[in-house]
Amino acid sequence: MRIAMRLLPAALLLLLALPTASWAQGTSAPARDADEVRATLTQMWAAIEAGDAERYATFVHPDFTQFGETDAYLSEGKPMEVRSMTDYLQRAKGVRTDMHNSQVTVRGAVAWITYYWTDAGTIQGKPFSSRGKSTRIFVKENGRWLCIHGHYTLAP
Repeated sequence: MRIAMRLLPAALLLLLALPTASWAQGTSAPARDADEVRATLTQMWAAIEAGDAERYATFVHPDFTQFGETDAYLSEGKPMEVRSMTDYLQRAKGVRTDMHNSQVTVRGAVAWITYYWTDAGTIQGKPFSSRGKSTRIFVKENGRWLCIHGHYTLAP
């Protein structure tokens, strides 16, 4: 009994130190996933800025859907998105997109990000700029976050 009483304070200290030790090792899993979702979206935009539709496609889920800024109807499927992006990249040059006030929510293998954006570039040599708000949904498959849905609204 005396040995158990001597070990009790050490055991309590160890229990109190465990949460601190896991915190000291790095970011929590949900925070790490949120950072990965932001990074995936930034990489998608980097592919667009580089004019690389093939690389952009690596971040798009096969079941991708979207409500585009000016679309009247839901766009469905990765092939449709890749064709649309390829067409856009043939006309658009020097595109730069910035994200503002992003918020990511992660629930297991599903995450959504809401944010405001601003972008600018040229389309067929004519300057353009836009701003708006967006929600994107990502799913984690085989250790990678893939965009499965996007909804974009232009700001007035």
